[in-house]
This record gives sequence, structure tokens and C-alpha cells, in this order.
Amino acid sequence: MASKKKVFVLDTNVLLHDFKCLRNFENNDIVIPIPVLEELDKFKKGFDQINFNARQVARDLSNLAGDDVFKDGVSLGKGLGKLYIEPNHEYSEILKSNFPANTSDHNILAITEYVKNKRKEPVIFVSKDINLRIKALALGIPAEDYETDMVTNMNIFSSAEEITNIDPTFIYNMYQTKEPVEAENIPLPKLPDENKHMIFSSKDGEQIIPVYYQMETRQLHAVTKNFAYGIEPRNIEQRFALHALLNPQVPLVSITGKAGTGKTLLALAAALEMASEFDHILLARPIIPLSNRDIGFLPGDVKEKIGPYMLPLFDNLGVIKTANKKHSKQSEKIDQMLNDERLVITPLTYIRGRSLSNVYFIIDEAQNLTPHEVKTIITRAGEGTKIVFTGDIQQIDTPYLDARSNGLSYLTDRIRKQPLFMHVHLQKGERSALAEMASNLL
Repeated sequence: MASKKKVFVLDTNVLLHDFKCLRNFENNDIVIPIPVLEELDKFKKGFDQINFNARQVARDLSNLAGDDVFKDGVSLGKGLGKLYIEPNHEYSEILKSNFPANTSDHNILAITEYVKNKRKEPVIFVSKDINLRIKALALGIPAEDYETDMVTNMNIFSSAEEITNIDPTFIYNMYQTKEPVEAENIPLPKLPDENKHMIFSSKDGEQIIPVYYQMETRQLHAVTKNFAYGIEPRNIEQRFALHALLNPQVPLVSITGKAGTGKTLLALAAALEMASEFDHILLARPIIPLSNRDIGFLPGDVKEKIGPYMLPLFDNLGVIKTANKKHSKQSEKIDQMLNDERLVITPLTYIRGRSLSNVYFIIDEAQNLTPHEVKTIITRAGEGTKIVFTGDIQQIDTPYLDARSNGLSYLTDRIRKQPLFMHVHLQKGERSALAEMASNLL
């Protein structure tokens, strides 16, 4: 039985989040309030992804717009609904009494309320602004987040699966020989996903071995303990991470985990370990301006403006140099790479226009990127490039992303079964006992 047709009123942030969203509402109608167009116009100038999205939406609307868009609507295409642009309307008494301020958000709510009262079909307000959705609900207007690119299975962000009751003799032999084993010879509940990491343990828990599954050969491989530029994995999860980061057969990696689990440190150490195989190491992170103010507000030249945002990356580099203090040549090599700009630490904005051929590219704090931004970065990868995304999906600094809708979660969910990709979730903090206690209890 076909579902009843609906009408979706879109907030500005939905269009800025996904410029293709107009085609994602099936055969339902879409209404765009006039204030949304005014807000989009403010974002058209600039070089960030949000500015690109605003321009793309403007072009799309320009191609669709005509006299009918204000009256009978225009078709969005075969199998899709119609698009309407709705002008401003007077505030209702209930809206005036609850939200008297004349703001763009309240104008959008007034239009949505008008459409709800006018249309026979169910009308739903779609916004990525939690507060504005609550205001809509207070007016009796159904409200939803934009969920097209949201992750539904959050179990992927958990510790590696442990398979118990494995024969201890088998575990011992696998440790000794380091030879791959046919997966069908192991009593697994089901065949794992491609490149999935697991922990095999004996019934008594005395024998443990970390492994990963290769789908093409249907074999299980032991994950040995690797060092990377003086950095040693402190737990099995970190061993999995270094295995993914050092694997030349896997050009795309995502590492998630809370603060202090070693995501960025391990990625940078692995990049330095493999430096001879790449032309450059690029370490970047998105800049999230303080209080949503542009960095031009900050004093100083460009380096002084962006310096505070890049400090955590230099801190990790300092940890690696300290770990190599007994081997001065390795520390000198880091300084030389920085001087020669073979190792570049910079805001993500400054990387976007560069060629990404034969580069080890680390994107830190990737939970602050949208799905489209992540896609844009990956699709720029040339031959010989390895891309690593790191981040904590529970610590998001942008107002319209959350654990299920950010680019890091989206990437991990959509590509986790592909042979060119590995994901590792780090659970245990290793910064210090104090930091781990605070992370868990506060």
C-alpha cells in the first residue's frame, strides 16, 4: 500500500548540509520559505564547502524556478514531487505570544504554520537545528531532522568482536607460524566483513590472538605487534590501528575513539614510518571558528590566526620526537621534513585545492566534516595516496552535525565492507590514568 503523500518544509541548514536534498524526498512535495533563500544568499561567497553548497542550491533553484513555483509548484522530476517557494506570512497569535521576536527563524516557522493550515496533506518541518525543531513542535508542527545520510547502525563504533572457545593449540600455532588460516576451519558465527579485526580467545581466556579477515582469500591473518617511528601500541586496539595505518594494501582508513586513545598520534607515527614511500605527509584539520566567528576576527597574520587550531597536531609531533630522543637522526629527520615541506601541518581549507598524488594524508577531527566534505576529499585522491580520517564522533563542534550525521560516521558506515578500507575504534584511553578517569566519569 502506497504511503500517504506528505509536504516537507525545508530549513536553510538542510540545503547547506546536502545540496542534492531536493531529490531525496521521493514523491512528496517540498516547500522552501522565502527567508531560506535570503539566508542562502549570505553563504554564496567563499571557498568553504558550505559556500559551494549554497551556490549549487542557487543554481538548482534557478533552473527550476518560474511563475508556477509560487502557485502550482514545479516538478522535481520523474517519480518526485513538486517544489514550491512560499512567501512570508503574518505571525499567528500563538506564534506571537511564544516567539515575538522578528527573526528569520520565526519567519520560517510562520510560513510552515501557514502551509500546515493550508494543505490537506501532512506537513513536516525539516531542520538540523534542534532548538528550531523544538519551537516547531511547541506550535503543533511535526518536525524532523534530515536523515537521508544518517547512520542507523552505531554498533560499528564498538570494540573489536571477541570470538571465544577457540582451541588454545590453534592459537599457539598461529602465533608461532604467522601463517594465514582458512576461515571455514574456525567455528565462526558467520563470515566477517572485509578487513574486519577480531580477537580470538580460548575458553579459559589464557590464550588470546588478534586477527583480521581478508574476504578475497577467505583467510584469517594474525595481527603482529608493530612499532611505528618509536611509538609502541599499548593495547590490542592500538595494534589493530597500526596494522591498518601501515597496511600498503589499504589506502583508506578511519580511526574513531574518545580523547586520549591515541588516534592522531598513531596516524602520524605510521605516516612517518612510511615516509619513504610517499612524496609528502599532509596532516590537516577543519577549523571550527570560536563562537562561529570567522578566523578573520582573530588578531595577527594568517599563521598567528590558525596557530592555536594546529597546536594539538604539533603536540603529537612533539610526543613522537620525545619517543625518539635516543635516536637523534629520527628527530632530525622530522625537522628536515618540516623545513622541506614534505611534512605539512595545516588547516584543511588550505589543502583542498592541492594535488593528492602519492601523499599520506591525515585528516584529524573529521567528525566535524559533512558527508559531502568527506566525499570531496576522497575523490581527490590520486595514485599512491593513502587517506586517514581520525575523530571522536561524540565530540562534534559544528551545530548541525551529530554522531549519526557527520562525515566520519557516514564514511565508516558506507564503506566498511570494501577491500580498500579499514576502520578501527579505539576504546581505551592511554594518555594517562587521570585523563582516562575524567573521560569515563565526568
